[in-house]
Amino acid sequence: MASFIIKPAHLRCVVRTGRLMSECRTRKTLCSARSYATEGDNRIPKIYTKTGDKGFSSTFTGERRPKEDHIFEALGNTDELSSAIGLAREFCLDKGHTFTYQLVKVQCILQDVGSNIATPRSSARESHMTRTKFTAQPIADLETWIDAFTKELPPLTNFILPSGGKSSAALHLARTVCRRAERSVAPIVRSGEADPDVAKFLNRLSDYLFTVARYAAMKEDNEETIYKRPE
Repeated sequence: MASFIIKPAHLRCVVRTGRLMSECRTRKTLCSARSYATEGDNRIPKIYTKTGDKGFSSTFTGERRPKEDHIFEALGNTDELSSAIGLAREFCLDKGHTFTYQLVKVQCILQDVGSNIATPRSSARESHMTRTKFTAQPIADLETWIDAFTKELPPLTNFILPSGGKSSAALHLARTVCRRAERSVAPIVRSGEADPDVAKFLNRLSDYLFTVARYAAMKEDNEETIYKRPE
């Protein structure tokens, strides 16, 4: 897995002109941004580049594609997912939940997901693929967290609706965004343009978000709403 940093005009969580600028240090579960100014350079970078004004953007490999291309659709969905998780995390912080560090780590990993998606294998050089490779370790981490939460949760015997307080409901919302991101990434992976572990990670992430949403409701002593067939 790799994230990388380039010129300041590309200051976005996912690809703007085909490159990512964030560096994630997941060992301490914190995202940190490396300084993007050269030493002694005090110029203020501009956030806009104007390179996409005609409806095209670049992948990391340098391809120019329409903004509605499936690559950018998937990137937009993963960006939205990270934002949804960030919002849920704020609610969880307000309630003092101890798992919020996991949500930060997930957001960092989503940066690496975006790096991989933005590097279509059909036009990638070996150097591109080395820098954006996505590994299976984050999947194993998610499974470990899911198993730990599941041991503390009561058995699920009914369909539940997104509910259980603000933290839980926000995590459920992030879960639905995750499902959409997974659907948009699936054809990219099937075509061989992205690493298979990217799709596996998103699949497992939706399970994690469902589980941690139930855990948040339990810890806050909030009742989950059980599905009942309308009469």
